[in-house]
This record gives sequence, C-alpha cells and structure tokens, in this order.
Amino acid sequence: MAESGFDKNKPDKRKFDVVESIVSDFIKRRFDDNIGLVIFGTYAFTASPVTYDLSALKQILNMVDVGIAGQNTAIGEGIAQAVRSLSFGRAKEKAVILLTDGRQNSGSVSVAEAVKEAKESGIKIYTVGIGGSGAFDEGLLKRIAKESGAEMFAASDADELRSVYKKIEALEPSPLRSEDSIDRRPLYLYPLLLAILLLGVKIYLSYPYPGRRAA
Repeated sequence: MAESGFDKNKPDKRKFDVVESIVSDFIKRRFDDNIGLVIFGTYAFTASPVTYDLSALKQILNMVDVGIAGQNTAIGEGIAQAVRSLSFGRAKEKAVILLTDGRQNSGSVSVAEAVKEAKESGIKIYTVGIGGSGAFDEGLLKRIAKESGAEMFAASDADELRSVYKKIEALEPSPLRSEDSIDRRPLYLYPLLLAILLLGVKIYLSYPYPGRRAA
C-alpha cells in the first residue's frame, strides 16, 4: 500500500492515499447507511464501530496510515472482526467490502471460519483485490464472495477501483436521505407590508387635512 503509481494521473501519490480518497468518496455517497471501519494487517482491529456519523468516520479514515496493523495480511481476522462489528446493528441488509492487495499469511482465524460466521449472520462479503497480477489471491477472494452471496472485483489502478465502487453502489443501493426541508423565503415581508399599510391608513385618518375633521 505504500508504493506509488496506482493513480496514473497522480503517479507520485501512494496507493494507500489514493485508496483512502476513493473510499472516502464512496462513504460520502452512502447517505443513510451505518458504516464501520476495520483495519487488518498482521492482526485486525475495529478503527470505527458501525456508525451513522459518516463525517466522523471519514475523519477516522484520514488518520489511518500504512502499517498501522502490521505488515502481514490477516484476511480471516479482518472478516471476523467486521462480522463482530456488524452484529451490533439491526439492519436487515448487511455487507462487508473486503479490500486487499495481499495474500492471507497471518492471523489466528482462518478465512473458512470467518466466512462461515458471516454466512450464518446473513452478511455478504464483496471482495476487492487491488494491484497487478499476482498481488492478491484472486481464487481466494472469488471463493469468499461466492460463498457469502456477493461478488469479487479486481482493480489494477485507481480508475478501475472507482468503477468497482460504483458497481458495488448499484448492487447495494443506499436509501435516499430524508432531510428536514427548510423554506427560506422571507415570508415576514407580507405581514410587514400589511402593517405598513395599516399604519399609513391610520396616519392619513388621524391627520387634520383642510375640509376634513380629524378622526
């Protein structure tokens, strides 16, 4: 994740930073979803529990950096941690997006055990392998996605990764946000004009014009 060249338009930018930006944009478009963040490397941990506060989630995502969970790849532990995080939610539809540029080589939880737990909880796992040929275990990611009722994607560069997230958005549409509508039209003008009109009439009737008695 620390190497550069993943984004052809910004070749000097680290792959991790490019991925972080794309994921952040994806989160911003999820409207009323509750989303959490699990980081996995040599081990896995929950960086953010499932939350409705997507602004806070994006801030946490911006604070994460390469190697924060170690240099290895514990895919099984990552899935298991994500399943545990989702177990606290009450949503009918639950899904995990597993993003990796490595191969399972660490952790105390096997991928098979973690996928079984996800299936029993009704959680789909969309898998996304990023990088060139051989960078990730395509066969494993396909099995994880298929067994959980989801799909596997591959992205060799930033443009392909953006396309992947758009496909996931189509497969897992987010409900439209229900917002309070605020009418900002200056309606106070109408009673104000009426008050001015009545005041003018009162002044007119109260003023002792020649030939007319004062009211």
